[in-house]
Amino acid sequence: MLLSHLPIANRLLAALPRADFLRLAAHLDLQDLKVGQILNDAAGTSLYVYFPSSALLSFVTLVDGCKEFAVALVGPEGMSNVACALGSQTSSFRTQVESTGQALRMKSALFVSEFRKCSALHDVVLKYVLSLTLQMAQTAACNRYHAIDRRLARWLLMTRDRLSSNHFYMTHEMLGQLMGVRRVGVTNAALALKERNLIDYSRGDIDITNGRGLQDAACSCYHLLEGRHGQR
Repeated sequence: MLLSHLPIANRLLAALPRADFLRLAAHLDLQDLKVGQILNDAAGTSLYVYFPSSALLSFVTLVDGCKEFAVALVGPEGMSNVACALGSQTSSFRTQVESTGQALRMKSALFVSEFRKCSALHDVVLKYVLSLTLQMAQTAACNRYHAIDRRLARWLLMTRDRLSSNHFYMTHEMLGQLMGVRRVGVTNAALALKERNLIDYSRGDIDITNGRGLQDAACSCYHLLEGRHGQR
């Protein structure tokens, strides 16, 4: 498949000068990703960097070897394995697929080589690393201080923004893993949002029925980060 003739859905790649993208395109291949797929494990060597075009990824950390929660969501605004930009091919997080879709994949070693010699790629990726760092820091504060229903509203909005859709598939179990809470906590919070006519859901299919209302219900963390991924 000739990627040079396809629309560039990933915004990091789309921000590159055409000549730089065409050089990278020779090393990119299109991948179909499925929900639950693990792209790399924490502390393991990441062989590939993924640039999502329609898939949604999460970076998951483990506490005490068993408890887990997401520190960031990554969609078409970003990439996986940002450790490569910091000089390491070993990831600190597990990267897994939260929503089925596509991504462009590149070997990590080739990415590192291009990152070092291509100033445009270097600048675009470092700006994204800063944005991602802010998201992780805000998530840490959010998990400590905000109520589950307000956190849930935030995660649903973040998912909507990255998928560019008010309808998506995400079970309460998946949301509980993202948020680091028990499924029953997510169920109770989702019911509260549903009773306020902000969302509807059935067997993992979630509809945001009142986006403005859900933004009002979300914690301040969403509003602090809103717009960093090109969504409104």
